[in-house]
Amino acid sequence: MSWNPAQYLQYEDARLRPALDLLARIVVEAPASIVDLGCGAGNVSRHLARRWPGARIEGVDGDTAMLERARAATAPDERFSWTQCDLGAWRARRAVDVVYSNAALHWLDDHARLFPALFAQVAPNGVLAVQMPDNFGAPSHQALFDVATRAPWRERVAVHVRRAPVAPMARYHQWLEAGAAGLDLWTTEYLQLLPRRSDGEHPVVAWMRGTALVPFLDALDAGERGAFVGALAARIGEAYPCRGDGGVLFPFRRLFIVATRSDAPRH
Repeated sequence: MSWNPAQYLQYEDARLRPALDLLARIVVEAPASIVDLGCGAGNVSRHLARRWPGARIEGVDGDTAMLERARAATAPDERFSWTQCDLGAWRARRAVDVVYSNAALHWLDDHARLFPALFAQVAPNGVLAVQMPDNFGAPSHQALFDVATRAPWRERVAVHVRRAPVAPMARYHQWLEAGAAGLDLWTTEYLQLLPRRSDGEHPVVAWMRGTALVPFLDALDAGERGAFVGALAARIGEAYPCRGDGGVLFPFRRLFIVATRSDAPRH
């Protein structure tokens, strides 16, 4: 997928709030090593550095443009390093005190394998902290999936429809409890007010351009994208009517996981 840092960061405040809510629930005094898995443009990595100024922070992401933005924003701070890597293939060179991932792991499949594998990279008494969107049943995503599975786009983009990439919360508890000294899992639904767009685009469509729409638009050529987005916008406008000021109330549900690794020897 080709990510656009500027598009993603248009709603930086709304996207940042869940990241900071997750950060606030991590109880680790002075970690020496932190990995920001799916760091994107590095905006959350900088908050990790402010929370733990003595830590070395490795940002890991698969997208070149996002990592270039992250490097530029943190240079010449030597606490940061940046690694381009497929998130599903990432493995730590040594155990990490905090593995943090904000709004990234829902892009990967097979969470029953993925989450224990990530937890195994965490040092004793360290933390795996994850936040993922959990709104795939919302009208926004249902509209996207419906348009993507209809002609004339079905053959090109239906493969990107992932109706349930995030498992029920109890499954993550089950997958992580064997190695955990503590597990804290919860969901939050944020009621976001997306303001009127000066370009006339529906605010929810603009929000989705930075995330959910990315793989679908990547699979279409320039001539097809406009028609695809137009068909989606018609559905979105029905589900999320604009207020008198042109803004839209957009509920967004997210799943949070904070797993603390046991200090018991691993077998």
